[in-house]
Amino acid sequence: MKKILAITTSRSDYDLMSHLYQLLNKDKEIDLKLIVGGSHMSSTYGYSVELIEKDGLCILSKIETIIDSNSKQSRLKSASILLQNSIDIIAYYSPDLIIYTGDREDVIMGALLGGYLQIPTAHFFGGDHTIDGHVDNPIRHAASKLSTVHFVSIEQHKQRLLKMGEREERIKQIGSISLDKFFLHTPYSKDEIKKRFNISSGFDKFALLIFHPNDTEIESTHLYFDNIIRVLKHRNINAFVNYPNTDPGNRNIIKVINRYEKDDNFRFFKNLDRDLFLSIYKNCMLQLGNSSSGIIESASIPIPVINIGVRQTGRVTNPNVIFCNPDNESIDLSITKALSFEFLESIKNIKNVYGDGKSSQKAYEIIKTTDFRRFLYKTEDILDL
Repeated sequence: MKKILAITTSRSDYDLMSHLYQLLNKDKEIDLKLIVGGSHMSSTYGYSVELIEKDGLCILSKIETIIDSNSKQSRLKSASILLQNSIDIIAYYSPDLIIYTGDREDVIMGALLGGYLQIPTAHFFGGDHTIDGHVDNPIRHAASKLSTVHFVSIEQHKQRLLKMGEREERIKQIGSISLDKFFLHTPYSKDEIKKRFNISSGFDKFALLIFHPNDTEIESTHLYFDNIIRVLKHRNINAFVNYPNTDPGNRNIIKVINRYEKDDNFRFFKNLDRDLFLSIYKNCMLQLGNSSSGIIESASIPIPVINIGVRQTGRVTNPNVIFCNPDNESIDLSITKALSFEFLESIKNIKNVYGDGKSSQKAYEIIKTTDFRRFLYKTEDILDL
């Protein structure tokens, strides 16, 4: 029996990996368990641990880690709580592999746990890169250097890891695992979506807004968010609006949300079940904000995406993404472009550069058949590579 432990601290990272977790969970020769912490356990961010329980996955431990604050210190304190409270649990379970995902503080904790407890680790989404100045970018690269093996999305990400001194045999290029849910999911109709939100009129067409704070824009991120809301309202565009993540600056965005929460143009949500969220995604006429989902996943539908501000800049993008400044005029002009007949025609048949929606199966087969202990000790010298 191969024992696999996955660390998840947010709805977003769980949704990226959920199909792979289901494949692993169904295999009678694999014992999959999850460490659940972060925003999963916070009512402020929707208490999304309920989604994991609904999926029927085995939770090894629920750890209340999140410092519910708007400060720069809060992420570090939350990460330290995750580390401190996971050590003995993971040492006792003694998995054959620890899985973690992306570029946030929990991946560093997962990598440290694996390194010091001498347990192989698998980092998903390594090798990506942004130039937005956000701390998540170097955290991703640091986690890669601490990890045993890497599951990467595209060739550029593989090449970046090779240049960082990682041996090629450690790197598994599988496409972006986040795309699988789009290919496997059948969306609700717009009428069903409206019914779920008790919407009696409007929302026959709507946008999806996902906007998070960014380190280099922290003093003005909420103003940018307010600009987006104002432009959408001025154009009478209905929108479903996701709450921000836990990054410093999130409270200022939430204050803007509180001002508009009774406005009929908008429906705000902290957490939705996967089917409903994906149904909104697939039925929307465009996505706005600065989420990585717009960069990576939206082209699989496809829909136009407007990325506002510097967050996500520098990443490989599909032709459906428009980058724009955060002022009202730039946002308004970008919406006009995104909804134009010419632009919609130009993206109608695009192929997503991040993959074909079959990445979970590839990852599952690698995890099932690989002896990861043979990669555990990183003895290679970058000067020799």
